[in-house]
Amino acid sequence: MTKKQPPQPLPEILAPAGNRSAFLAALAAGADAVYCGLKQYSARMAAKNFTIEELAGLTSLAHEQGARVYAAINTLIKPGETASVAETVERLVRQGSPDGMIVQDLAMVELARQAGFSGEIHLSTLANVSFPKGIAVAANLGAARAVLPRELSIDEIQAMAQACPPGFGLEVFVHGALCYGVSGRCYWSSYLGGKSGLRGRCVQPCRRRYVQNGEDRRLFSCLDLSLDVLVKVLKTVPQVRAWKIEGRKKGPHYVYYTARAYRTLRDEGTDPEAKKEALSLLSYALGRPGTHYRFLSQRPWNPIPKDGQTGSGLLIGRLKGGGKKADLVPKIDLLSGDVLRVGYEDEPWHGIHRLGRFVPKAGRYTIRSGGKTPAPKGTPVFLTDRTEEDLQQEIAALEKRLTVRQASESFSARVQPSSAPVQRSSAPSTEVTVFRSVQRSRGRGVAGCWLSVDSVDGASGKTAGKIWWMLPPVIWPDNEKDTADQVARILKKGARDFILNAPWQAAFFPRRGGLNLWAGPFCNLANTAALLSLTRLGFSGAVVSPELGKRDYTALARQSPLPLGAVIYGYWPLCISRTAAEDLAADRPLLSPRKEAFWVTRYGPDYWVFPNWPVDLRKERQQLQKAGYTLFLSLEEPVPPAVKIKQRPGLWNWATNLK
Repeated sequence: MTKKQPPQPLPEILAPAGNRSAFLAALAAGADAVYCGLKQYSARMAAKNFTIEELAGLTSLAHEQGARVYAAINTLIKPGETASVAETVERLVRQGSPDGMIVQDLAMVELARQAGFSGEIHLSTLANVSFPKGIAVAANLGAARAVLPRELSIDEIQAMAQACPPGFGLEVFVHGALCYGVSGRCYWSSYLGGKSGLRGRCVQPCRRRYVQNGEDRRLFSCLDLSLDVLVKVLKTVPQVRAWKIEGRKKGPHYVYYTARAYRTLRDEGTDPEAKKEALSLLSYALGRPGTHYRFLSQRPWNPIPKDGQTGSGLLIGRLKGGGKKADLVPKIDLLSGDVLRVGYEDEPWHGIHRLGRFVPKAGRYTIRSGGKTPAPKGTPVFLTDRTEEDLQQEIAALEKRLTVRQASESFSARVQPSSAPVQRSSAPSTEVTVFRSVQRSRGRGVAGCWLSVDSVDGASGKTAGKIWWMLPPVIWPDNEKDTADQVARILKKGARDFILNAPWQAAFFPRRGGLNLWAGPFCNLANTAALLSLTRLGFSGAVVSPELGKRDYTALARQSPLPLGAVIYGYWPLCISRTAAEDLAADRPLLSPRKEAFWVTRYGPDYWVFPNWPVDLRKERQQLQKAGYTLFLSLEEPVPPAVKIKQRPGLWNWATNLK
């Protein structure tokens, strides 16, 4: 007789919350879990976020409702912040009691455990756990869950699931905003203005208009991800523990409608009427139009629409006239308190309007332009937020049960970030120039080469051992086998020096004796605790995050348990993406609104966006060497003939320091 298997647990409906009302809306909608950030160290610093005392009260209420709470402390941690982060984590553990923490920085795993945190550690999508072999490395470091990149297909998600050890789970985004760049591999905002996406301060340059071949378009702005009825496939993957909704900057209306919709699809997805109701809820969630993106391998969607219409909110009409006063005839009823956005954020007539009265469908509402430039006729108007009376009442009822704890004046931090002896190398410094092909690297001093099928084929037994081999910044499940094969082949040819661009890439080197493995610049390393984690993985050294400023470079060198390296020259990618607009011309110049020039080129499955000026810290090399840096990387990149290089300092955040 066959033993009956226990029922498979349902995946969580995991809702976002950037403020109290959104948190309570998630509970009102029946979300199984809520994720939110603190006032500091959150990858969504534009959201209001929470004090520890606020979060403690909300967590108690959530637990009463049977819901879990995950605190996101998922930013890049700079050298001088480790002690402050340790204190924040300890205070959160002792006063806030979340069920899990979402982190991107390797330092957070150790800091959480030192603070006595007994909940789960979830690796943020910013940590870029993007291929199956890497999951074992993540689990061995103490993570219990990985938030998968939004770019994965269902087949790739299943491949990731099959690699999960017992007890390890996956979290999959099912709805919300799509970044153009791969999470953890976008430096666009930081490179242009010092506001790092890895620090939660992205100014979204991908949403702006760019000119190519005389055409002005939003070439990088994506629609929202919306898996809607396709989520039924995820129910068959037991390792997928959560269906995650993006949107910590969204209001309670969006949170309530999306959480209710996906709960309906999970619990009643086989009922045609329930599916219809869920789709109706999503249509009024006030996000952008949706796309399935790459979820279906056989039918991928390009998330960048040809018309460039990617404004958030529900399009409710267009202005009937121009000037200081223009009429709007809405397609739906508008409620008192509704928030309208006129045009796009980067247009001079852009404005936000809050309605003070009810406006019926096909009624007339006059919008007064507050800017110097009046909105022209035909400007789109979007409904971006609303709170209906019923939802207000549900939120108010929950708020009456909420107790906000008082701040503890007697708190004293007990956790001290662990340290290790600083490893000062007596070896002379090495400068490695990394090329795209073995042929170009010959006769050019100490050479490096990006690992690819062509570079491995082009390397002989005599040259392979003299080259530093640099692994790609992103490895997808579909490419894992090829990468493993390339690593095995180049090892057989005698290669010994490698630069890995994610900690999880250590999985390709199960036997590390005699190898010189360095963590690369895309590992986004910036603090001692993270470097200590690398020592446990067998790394010999680390190239620090190129986002850092002079102060941080120096401070990290004083504390580091590993030899350090820095990128001192080369064309650093603004971002790496798995998609491109259908009519984007590769290797042709693009102009930003500020007349900065870029180009896009493809390597393997990915698109790299480059600026037309390089990082250039060559004049600072002596300072870095004096501070203790021993490895200096230059990244050689073929510049397309049509792109004109601009003479700029190329210091990135060296003088201004990373905010």
